[in-house]
Amino acid sequence: MAQITAAMVKQLREKTDAPMMECKKALTEAAGDLARAEEILRVKLGSKASKAASRVTAEGLIGLHVADDHKTGAVVEVNCETDFVAKNEDFIAFVDALARIIAARNPADVDALNALAMGEGTVESTRAALVGKIGENMAVRRFRRFETSDRLSSYLHGGRIGVLVDFTGSDEVGKDLAMHIAASRPRALDAGGVDPALIAAERSVAEQKAAESGKPADIVARMVDGAVQKFLKEVTLLSQPFVKNDKQSVEQMLKDNSAQINRYALFVVGEGIERKSEDFAAEVAAAASGS
Repeated sequence: MAQITAAMVKQLREKTDAPMMECKKALTEAAGDLARAEEILRVKLGSKASKAASRVTAEGLIGLHVADDHKTGAVVEVNCETDFVAKNEDFIAFVDALARIIAARNPADVDALNALAMGEGTVESTRAALVGKIGENMAVRRFRRFETSDRLSSYLHGGRIGVLVDFTGSDEVGKDLAMHIAASRPRALDAGGVDPALIAAERSVAEQKAAESGKPADIVARMVDGAVQKFLKEVTLLSQPFVKNDKQSVEQMLKDNSAQINRYALFVVGEGIERKSEDFAAEVAAAASGS
């Protein structure tokens, strides 16, 4: 039997917001498998177990730049250790300059970007100098660059959420699309773009929930399919209710405006990054209490 430590319980609790004892029970049932334990909690507790899924745990800024002709643009994420540095003027200028360099120079990846000329040296040497000046580590995490024969629109919310949209239609439609994406955070343009692993995970949870209903197999199958379709509707851009008019979908809004979206990029600062816990006293106390 796998040993369930206080640190494991704490990690699962931070991911799910579930009660500590429920986390311990789930980990025990899952023989210490964190992913399986999270799934068990979602089956037992429903949406409460995924409340923390979108929590941002790393600091930094999103940089955005769209050329004057709206044909090329870039979005970039640069991480730092504290929110204080994210507000530093030199850091802000560095992130803005990176977005402009990416749009203009089209580097293949982060390594290629780091090697490009910037100031009196390269992007990497400029970053290193900034680290020395500010006294805090920072790293270029990711970027996307779009070049289109149609039109680009963008939206930057507080420096922490950035959206770049490749579309056809009016400037107003482009702006509305970018703001909708920032607010609703779709996983993909349509169902075909959703990670199959995500769909499989949702189906697994739905199957376990439906099995507990005690209903006949054919009804259970329909319940599962319905749950998966509901999930896809919630996470795909074209199927989502439009934020400015929830009576119509984004797809219908585009159709009504003779517009179309080709692709989009959505960056949220720290998305998918977990900061290491430094609350050792709490972990020791939890271990001592047997939690």
